[in-house]
Amino acid sequence: MGHTATDALKESAAEAAASLVSDGMIVGLGTGSTATFAVNALGRRVREGLRIIGIPTSERTARQAVDLGIPVSSLAEHDHVDMTIDGADEVEIGTLNLIKGHGGALLREKIVASATERLVIVVDDSKLVERLGSRFAVPLEVVPFGWQATAKRVRGLGAHAAIRLNADGSPFLTDGGHYILDCAFGPIEAADALERELSETVGVVEDGLFLGMTDRVVVGGASGVRTLTRSRL
Repeated sequence: MGHTATDALKESAAEAAASLVSDGMIVGLGTGSTATFAVNALGRRVREGLRIIGIPTSERTARQAVDLGIPVSSLAEHDHVDMTIDGADEVEIGTLNLIKGHGGALLREKIVASATERLVIVVDDSKLVERLGSRFAVPLEVVPFGWQATAKRVRGLGAHAAIRLNADGSPFLTDGGHYILDCAFGPIEAADALERELSETVGVVEDGLFLGMTDRVVVGGASGVRTLTRSRL
């Protein structure tokens, strides 16, 4: 796997986001291909003398951070996070509402994002959409027991729901020991109403709709890096 043009866009945006971190911060460390670039950039800054404590959103990110020499801790020790840098599968232009969870860490990502003062999202420009659900399914972290019944309930909300599988055909397991249902709704007209319905669905632990959680998205594109801010209604 070489360094693709898309990787270069993600990396340039991730570098810009990492530059927002300042000395002494507690920093949430996201999960996924774009977040990996941001954690790498932070690791380089730590080697240059930046003092931060990282709160990883997955076991994978925790291993990466430790390998890079970033001191890591948890929300048990630090209940306030100054800034979290993470990626997203889709960013809705204007609202900056997000779909996250393609990397399989949506529950921990949402817990850390909810504890953070500033959530900075890093994407390449292919992730920008006019309406959430246009390209990506909404991941749901679900309890393995009776997941088929949970999937049936979600299909009743209008989704095509499929369990996420590993390469060997076994169900993908999150760090919390849950399954993931990838639920394709198509373009979502009322994301807040859908999130309420999903949160009330028995068996759903968490959903991949991150609504109103960020006001800054750093976007890497062919013409460079730009920052989107949320429209104030």
